[in-house]
Amino acid sequence: MVGMQRRLLTTAMAVGTAFVLAAPVMFAVWAGERPYHALIRTFPGLAVAMSSATLTAIAEIAGVVTVGALVWVLFLRDLPHKKAEKVPPGLDLTIFRVAAHVWAIIAAALIFVNILNSSGVSPAELAEPGRLDYAVAASNSTGAYILRFAAAAIVAIVSVFASKWTTLLIGLWASAFGVLIPVAIGQVLVGPAHDWGSDAGYLQAIASFPLLGTLAVAAFLTIAGREITEPTWRRVVNIAVVTLPVILVTDLVLAWFKTQGTTLLGSITGWLIVARWVCLAVLALAVVLLRGRTRGWALLLAMLAGAGWLAATVTMMREPPPQYFVETSVAEVFIGFDTPDAPTVISMFTQWRPNLLLGAIAVAGVVFYLGALRTARQRGIEWPVGRTISWIVGWAFFVFATSSGFGKYSASHFGIHMIMHMALSMLVPILLALGGVVTLVLRAARADGPIHGLHNWVTWIMSWPLMKVLYNPLVAFVAFISSYYGLYLTGLFEFLMTFHWGHQLMNIHFLVVGYLYYSLIIGVDRAPKPLPHIAKLGMAMAAMPFHAFFGVILMNGNLVIARQFYEYLSMPWADLAAAQEMGGGVAWAGGEIPSLMVVIALGIQWARQDKKEASRKDRHYDSGRDSEFDDYNEMLQRLAQRDSANKGGGQR
Repeated sequence: MVGMQRRLLTTAMAVGTAFVLAAPVMFAVWAGERPYHALIRTFPGLAVAMSSATLTAIAEIAGVVTVGALVWVLFLRDLPHKKAEKVPPGLDLTIFRVAAHVWAIIAAALIFVNILNSSGVSPAELAEPGRLDYAVAASNSTGAYILRFAAAAIVAIVSVFASKWTTLLIGLWASAFGVLIPVAIGQVLVGPAHDWGSDAGYLQAIASFPLLGTLAVAAFLTIAGREITEPTWRRVVNIAVVTLPVILVTDLVLAWFKTQGTTLLGSITGWLIVARWVCLAVLALAVVLLRGRTRGWALLLAMLAGAGWLAATVTMMREPPPQYFVETSVAEVFIGFDTPDAPTVISMFTQWRPNLLLGAIAVAGVVFYLGALRTARQRGIEWPVGRTISWIVGWAFFVFATSSGFGKYSASHFGIHMIMHMALSMLVPILLALGGVVTLVLRAARADGPIHGLHNWVTWIMSWPLMKVLYNPLVAFVAFISSYYGLYLTGLFEFLMTFHWGHQLMNIHFLVVGYLYYSLIIGVDRAPKPLPHIAKLGMAMAAMPFHAFFGVILMNGNLVIARQFYEYLSMPWADLAAAQEMGGGVAWAGGEIPSLMVVIALGIQWARQDKKEASRKDRHYDSGRDSEFDDYNEMLQRLAQRDSANKGGGQR
């Protein structure tokens, strides 16, 4: 029976892989020139179209398996925690290395194929003088494809040379960029409400790649006859339980976004979305079966469903979605929505536009914290209520700053953008740093389980040499200050503002850098190399002049920052000079309240530490140990005097 299941599972994986490769190629042959002409592009020939479809499918498969194998090696291995920091060899690690190299090679090939596919130049035409230069210039996504190749190459290099668990984390971060870059420049980049479509695409990629990848690795291990322990199976199921609802919800958002201007079944894109829903339903059934004893059959269903979902996804990339052809304003092109009315105090609090990606991050942060708190209380561990309140309020401010009127108008009004920047880089990180999430996790998570777990992972990360570099006061300070000068006084801000992914990247950067900076100053969690309180105070005070000077530059500068971008938006109520002056005032004076919060919190922490030290000394005195120490010193002194007297007597 077991042998038959393995043979069927092998057949299912082979058939599924062939289907993922064949479906987009057959669609490219069937569609021919139509998708290119719909986008007012020149058809580069059937060979280029088929090559693009084939390589894209291989890249998706290799990316899924790479991410899944990496997640398996990092978080699912059934190894004792004491041996897990140095990664031993295994089939899962071999799968990771092979898939990572395939991913990198195909990503490199796609750079060239994409140039031909997007420019409409056939391979035969490249022999003509100047044709290659034209093809490169006509392809506006070449840089993104190069970045994806760089990310995949880093993952491949890490797969060969990484010997420790922490080093593999570099590959995990690089793989995240390799997965998200194609989404950011794909179909979600264009159309009304593309801010929601993009966020849904990002979240779906983050959820789908680990899910499908870990299931594929489980299938590979099962076919090879490797035993998968019960704790590992539970973690695989937990990954599915968390990611499947995310994939389903984001697919609903993407269905609404992509089928604008038509009905759900009124386009090829709509039919492909429905096909993905069918595959998700089968995949959900497979996850339910994974909880029981029929795991071989469950993996078979999962492989077929996952292959169908991937095939529909890659095929969908070949077909221009209906939202491409919906009438779109200039503001919708750049930010996804219009803001025709001038911002007012009332509209800042009443006109909300949810930021799906950042809202999901906030919800995940609160749920994770409360889950750790619940576990800690079940183990009888006390935790200050103030820290919990600080963490929840911090994420609440994060959601308010990014999803209320402040977030809505931050793209079209520089002054409001600066308010959001100050909130994300100062106010929110201060509250989160006071939450002490790392300390809570270390107290709540057990370190004595059958395999390594959350306690081990956090401990290894915090003792990682790279973390010591990031938590270096000079590095944190420079990163915090350069967020102002390096972003706004160069052309980087205007470039990032023209893309939704640029908005989100800035917001996440503000939060991460601010948290790193303030966790060193007032953070509850112990840094790899803690600073004395006087150094913390100096670090907090040192940033204030830089904020003020930056604000003065904005208020007195003759050059309007990102002028071309704001002129493109052409808001009827816009006053660019006044908005920049407001932004300068916010940068100059807006940091005073957060800075005061920091000083107060630091003063309280300092006083508490002094009180603890005084209590420790009092206990030391009460124990009588100090009198014993004095008696010991007196004894040594008497011995010294006696030796001196004996020496004097001998000389006489």
